[in-house]
Amino acid sequence: MTSHRLLLSAAIPALMALSAMPASAETLKVVASFTVLADVVKQVGGEHVKVTSLVVPNGDPHEFEPSPADAKNLNAAQVTFVSGEGLEGWMDRLITASGYKGKPVTVSEGINTRTMEEDGAQITDPHVWNSPVNVKVWVANIEKALSSADPADAAAFKANAEKYTKTLDELNAYAHAKFDKVADDRRKVLTSHDAFGYFGREYNVSFLAPLGLSTESEASAADVAKLIEQIKGEHVKAYFFENSNDPRLVKQVAKATGAEPGGELYVESLSDAKGPAPTYEKMFKYNVDQLAAAMAKSS
Repeated sequence: MTSHRLLLSAAIPALMALSAMPASAETLKVVASFTVLADVVKQVGGEHVKVTSLVVPNGDPHEFEPSPADAKNLNAAQVTFVSGEGLEGWMDRLITASGYKGKPVTVSEGINTRTMEEDGAQITDPHVWNSPVNVKVWVANIEKALSSADPADAAAFKANAEKYTKTLDELNAYAHAKFDKVADDRRKVLTSHDAFGYFGREYNVSFLAPLGLSTESEASAADVAKLIEQIKGEHVKAYFFENSNDPRLVKQVAKATGAEPGGELYVESLSDAKGPAPTYEKMFKYNVDQLAAAMAKSS
């Protein structure tokens, strides 16, 4: 009897200590549509999330073909994030195929979007993440969704979101410091497809591209000829290809205009861990450095 009392009295402080610890939910299973978004979710979620990206590193989110494994991952997700604005045209089919019962969180809600013409129609440019100013809106929406799914860890999500927002402010300042000193007539480059609209708007850089917003569109011979004349007329000196796209068309245009290669840009996909752009922060800085170097070379 006495020994039982001793055991009980010894156990009480330990139980009290356990009950005093803040309640924390299990690690959230999260799915993000593509690698750039997956990384930003990781920055906000920290140790409380396990994030799976449907599109793999160096993959093209426009031409993505979901697999049975993707359907399985989506079905098991407690929270799912998409960028929205027409980027993930395949998502509705995948939701139906997977039996996923939730509703994906659209992180681009609230962003000041831009429109442009494609095939005679005005459409919204989905490549919002190429300006860190827009990614700050992503962060706020991600924090809200994670806190709703896991209220016990809301304070951690808030702290992570505030810290990462400061990082995004620093990235924006870094880009402005690089481009603001470049003459306006030198801020022109040729890229594979029109994915840098928000970057161009923020830093006053003109991007010319043979393809439209989606890599699924095809450039006509007349469009390519018109672009070649424009590049010659505006004296565009550098061209870039993208890690997730076929570089042949942009090389063809460059050859006809005399534009010099500036290197590879990471536009809508991160590199793998060994590449130069394994996180959004590194991707953005890498692109800024590549573009600024090409402009300096052409001046």
